[in-house]
Amino acid sequence: MTKAHRIVGRGRIDASRPVHFTFNGVEYQGYRGDTLASALMANGVHLVGRSFKYHRPRGILGAGSEEPNALVGVTHGQGRFEPNTRATMLEIYPGLATRSQNHWPSLKWDVGAINDALYMLFSAGFYYKTFMWPKAFWTKVYEPFIRRAAGLGTAPFEPDPDSYASRFAHCDILVVGGGPAGIAAALAAGRAGAKVILVDEHADLGGSLLSETDATIAGLTGQQWLDEALAALADLPNVTLLSRTTAIGYYHENFVGLCERITDHLEHSSVGTPRERLWKVRAGQVVLAQGSIERPLVFDGNDRPGVMLAGAARTYLNRYGVTVGERAVVVTSHDSAWLAAFDMAKAGVKVEAIVDLRSDPSVDLQERARVLGIQILVGWTVTGTRGRLRIKSVRVCPVDLGGDAHILSCDVLLMCGGWTPSLHLFSHSMGKLRWDESEQRFLPGDHVEASRTVGAGNGSFGLAAALAEGDQAGAAAARELGYDSAPATYQVNGEFALSGRYFNELPTDRNPGKAKAFVDFQNDVTAKDIRLAVREGFRSIEHVKRYTTNGMATDQGKTSNMNGLAIAADAVGRPMPEVGLTTFRPPYTPTTFGAFAGYARNGLFEVTRKTPIDQWAESEGAIFEPVSLWRRAWYFPKAGETMHAAVARECAAVRSSIGMFDASTLGKIEVVGPDAAEFMNRLYTNPWTKLAPGRCKYGLLLGEDGFIRDDGVIGRLAQDRFHVTTTTGGAARVLNMMEDYLQTEWPDLKVWLTSTTEQWAVIALNGPNSRKLLEPLVEGIDLSDEQLPHMAVAEGSICGIPTRLFRVSFTGERGYEVNVPARYGRAVWETLYESGQEYGIVAYGTETMHVLRAEKGYIIIGQDTDGTLTPNDAGLGWTIGKTKPDFVGKRSLARPDMLKDDRKQLVGLLTSDPTVILEEGAQIVFDPDQPIPMRMVGHVTSSYWSESLGRSIALAVIEAGSRRIGEVVHIPMPDRTHAAVISQTVFFDPQNSRINA
Repeated sequence: MTKAHRIVGRGRIDASRPVHFTFNGVEYQGYRGDTLASALMANGVHLVGRSFKYHRPRGILGAGSEEPNALVGVTHGQGRFEPNTRATMLEIYPGLATRSQNHWPSLKWDVGAINDALYMLFSAGFYYKTFMWPKAFWTKVYEPFIRRAAGLGTAPFEPDPDSYASRFAHCDILVVGGGPAGIAAALAAGRAGAKVILVDEHADLGGSLLSETDATIAGLTGQQWLDEALAALADLPNVTLLSRTTAIGYYHENFVGLCERITDHLEHSSVGTPRERLWKVRAGQVVLAQGSIERPLVFDGNDRPGVMLAGAARTYLNRYGVTVGERAVVVTSHDSAWLAAFDMAKAGVKVEAIVDLRSDPSVDLQERARVLGIQILVGWTVTGTRGRLRIKSVRVCPVDLGGDAHILSCDVLLMCGGWTPSLHLFSHSMGKLRWDESEQRFLPGDHVEASRTVGAGNGSFGLAAALAEGDQAGAAAARELGYDSAPATYQVNGEFALSGRYFNELPTDRNPGKAKAFVDFQNDVTAKDIRLAVREGFRSIEHVKRYTTNGMATDQGKTSNMNGLAIAADAVGRPMPEVGLTTFRPPYTPTTFGAFAGYARNGLFEVTRKTPIDQWAESEGAIFEPVSLWRRAWYFPKAGETMHAAVARECAAVRSSIGMFDASTLGKIEVVGPDAAEFMNRLYTNPWTKLAPGRCKYGLLLGEDGFIRDDGVIGRLAQDRFHVTTTTGGAARVLNMMEDYLQTEWPDLKVWLTSTTEQWAVIALNGPNSRKLLEPLVEGIDLSDEQLPHMAVAEGSICGIPTRLFRVSFTGERGYEVNVPARYGRAVWETLYESGQEYGIVAYGTETMHVLRAEKGYIIIGQDTDGTLTPNDAGLGWTIGKTKPDFVGKRSLARPDMLKDDRKQLVGLLTSDPTVILEEGAQIVFDPDQPIPMRMVGHVTSSYWSESLGRSIALAVIEAGSRRIGEVVHIPMPDRTHAAVISQTVFFDPQNSRINA
């Protein structure tokens, strides 16, 4: 059956390699090099899907990534199913199984097509108007219905079996677009010696040359010259050619993202071969040669299967050897459609007529049409079409509707409303567009990045212009990078100078209220919808876009944006540039999650950072928990021990003798320089100028809003050096904040910042026997309380290893933090653990650490704070330097709402039943008998069983909590509501006597 619409020997397919594939369960034959779209049309299949809203039958419109209609579901060889794949970009291979989408029970007989008959109920913005009343219907009727009806394809449920890759690349010149302009640019730059990457989203490079039949280059046909040019590029070792590669985004400083399809066109691929590769390219210069997109005409019935772009039909004929129909009518306002008609006629297709909306198309074109026996209707227009599952006829009239209508039978209608330069990547780069009034189009204006736009994407239509611009751009880019380049000349003969005129929507002799002239084919947006949006008050094209959904489909409006803008501008009565242009955003075409994820999946999905002591903990049977990006030992159970029992044992050991804890994950930042103290003064709430070297201080960091951001113990090692610790999850955030202020607010300060988190392994020793364990192992440091008091730091050695020894505690017991170079962390840990056996030393985890610190009322940022607590709210007002002229957040602390006495404040909670452990996050109320919804006055932030106290304890934030000490509050929980008494935050050793025990 494929031979009926296939011209043997035409195109770039391999007719010696037949390929069998299925569509909706029916087997068809194509050839190697076919796309699904070309193979289906070679078999006479135009009906490929249903539209989103009205479920109207839809056929293939284009031939590239601009395709809005032909979206199919694909089952690949490894069992992976993918919805919404463009048939125009999907290359066929043996065994390929595809199916159409968005219909039930079948493509030809779709129950959802009733929406088409009820179209008056689904006008623009109907969802904003329809689902408002009655209110109770939303959750039970409207929302379930919308969720079932929404979407085009069916999302896959199974894990993706494929693998994906990514790589970074650098080049002198990146050329995007493998048409004549891009190839000429790559040749010029490559021959100059520049490192060049040339990318194109199609399987074959060549662009318009793959469809060109008239013009010659240096006496060669377009395809002959193309083959020679590609061979020359392939011979240059400094040039990389990437076909099947889409430039999906253009970012700052010439950073361009590329997505390469590696195996989607193969029946089988080698084990481990990635399906796609994401290229992250940094280029010295970028040449954008993306070409242009053919613009559809807007008329009643322009969406029927068999209505397609004239340029696409020419591509299917000359690239794939496929005639898209047997009887064609062409409607156009641009010369390029005439060339498509001529090629079709020469290939044996009966071209019934060329309908040109203009009154004065080229005389030469008209003469060539007459020679081919094609009827010419100049100054005429299409006013309607007929045919349910494929177009059968078209009604044509004079543009002024002053004459009688003619009915032309056809099975394909080729349309062309002109060409729109592809400006997506240029816009991604924040380049400024300019309006070309004479041609009614946007063109690239000022370039922000080191880039150039050439060819049709620059508004230069025509082969000679594309080659000349490409050569000049490639040579100029190479010269800017220091390469010598010689200009090339390309002699082009037989090229027809193309021109056209742009029309908004075509007139109709039908009742305008019943006419359906589609602008956005995928989302079923009509010209009436856009005009309705304007009547209802929307004036900006961005607002019109969101109200009508024009341009919001998976094609991002590639074929609809300009028509929508023109119609909106006409309705508003203002020039198109004043109505605005919607924003182009990456990616240029839909891109798989797998490509973005690359290697980051399963065990590599998220980086798991491990301390030098991690493997020891694992060998000791530790149970782990994730903390930020780190894996940390949660607790160390003995045989048969529950978590509760293990934590109770660990807590008891720390309080009675000694425990050791891996604190290596704490963030560590070195702040160095003659202005280091002044920098700390400006950043943290505390005063730092008078802190003596060898002493530490608890530091509190606020944001500009006055709310707590981070905290940590900070030691001054010398007059010009501070060792800053941060929370585990806050290290990168704090360093970024420091750098931001240093570079933008205080560039005059002589300060250098260095992250040293990975440099130091940190071993925390806590308990009454901690000094006894350290004394025989430490050299160069006097551990007496007089020489190394609480909140002091000294440098010396431990076990012969250099150390920074901090006398600090996060448990309320005598405590030390041993900092040693990370590579010695495990060795020192094991020595301490072995030496500590005589004291009954235990290793404890994060859960025990949480319990011990909560007993002392020490907060954890992000758990006991939620981004809305000030130092006073958290009971940390003492950290604020009262005489400091300024610090980050100081002004915000003086705002009236920060001084209100009913702010939520951190307090302790003691449940009436001491065995009840409250749920963290549980809400708190004053009155448990109030009607639902109750007024919540706070929530539980931390809650534990305290083995030392023999009861449960909790921390919470409560409205005006600090002046409600002793009051009873209530905490509703799933089993029942529990009562608790508000207390101080320090539950254990309030006199702090054990810190020196």
